[in-house]
Amino acid sequence: MAQKKLYKDEENAKLSGVIAGLSNLTDIDLGTLRLLFVGLLIFTGFFPGVFFYIIAAIVLDPKPSAK
Repeated sequence: MAQKKLYKDEENAKLSGVIAGLSNLTDIDLGTLRLLFVGLLIFTGFFPGVFFYIIAAIVLDPKPSAK
């Protein structure tokens, strides 16, 4: 069984592809994860979610293209 790795998925991205990459890693529907992230932003006062999203957008590598 191949081990999955977290990448930014720029094909399905709205901003930088962090949530789309997380969706690929966890096999959770992309729309569901986006709604959960917006809920996190609303209920935590924006700071933690935005902070970790920006860090992930900087640190994560883009998803390798299938050739």
